[in-house]
Amino acid sequence: MLDSEFVHNFHTHTFRCKHAKGDVEDYCRAALDRGMQTVGFSDHSAMPDDRWLQVRMEYNDLDNYIDAINQAKTDYPSLRILQGMECEWVPRFKHWYEDELLGERGFEYLVGAAHFFLDDKDQWHGTYGGTNSAPALSQFARYTIDMMASGHFDFIAHPDLFGNCYADWDEAAASCANDICQAAAELDVALEINALGIRKQAYRKADNPYPMYPWLPFWQTAAECGVKVIINSDAHRPEDLQARTSEAFELMTQCGLTHTDVHQIGD
Repeated sequence: MLDSEFVHNFHTHTFRCKHAKGDVEDYCRAALDRGMQTVGFSDHSAMPDDRWLQVRMEYNDLDNYIDAINQAKTDYPSLRILQGMECEWVPRFKHWYEDELLGERGFEYLVGAAHFFLDDKDQWHGTYGGTNSAPALSQFARYTIDMMASGHFDFIAHPDLFGNCYADWDEAAASCANDICQAAAELDVALEINALGIRKQAYRKADNPYPMYPWLPFWQTAAECGVKVIINSDAHRPEDLQARTSEAFELMTQCGLTHTDVHQIGD
């Protein structure tokens, strides 16, 4: 498969998250230029208490984000455009996900992600730098499982993100992966092979000891557990809508994994 044959992307960001470029219209134009069929927008979710603002939109940006997506649906009728969000799971906001995002505001799908995770004392940690010990991996796994069990998320983005700061595939890493993958299979939640990670790996410094993501043994574990996967670009620039996705499909095939039915997302 070539990058140019990748036509359904459900992990797309805009400038509102403060570390991406372009707005909804820019991505839609790029998608049509590349012969794509679906663009799902999943910018980093605003939160009711405006936490983690350095990497996401403010709560007051939600209306503008939704308006931009709705306008694009009118302007580009030949393209399937979906209104989504990439969210951390904050349990005390359970009803906000249900009643406001999926209810009142009409979001068509939500993506679960663990850029931050809760430990067993209900303290938050950043996954970048925070998943550097066996106890942290156990907590990361538990948090990801709780996220899936909430029932709010269509798939989990980059579940092997802990490879950014955990160097060895040891017993702790294997246990973390097995716990996540067993739960994903039991709960029937797809896990994402993330092409942004492949793009990052391509520019990794030679002295970087970390495998980053996608991490091959994680996906071998996913195959053993019977997990369904979804491949996404995780585009932070319009020109990256298809970038390195062919390598993600190669990894899926290498591991004997099955891709989920993308037409169910947003239905």
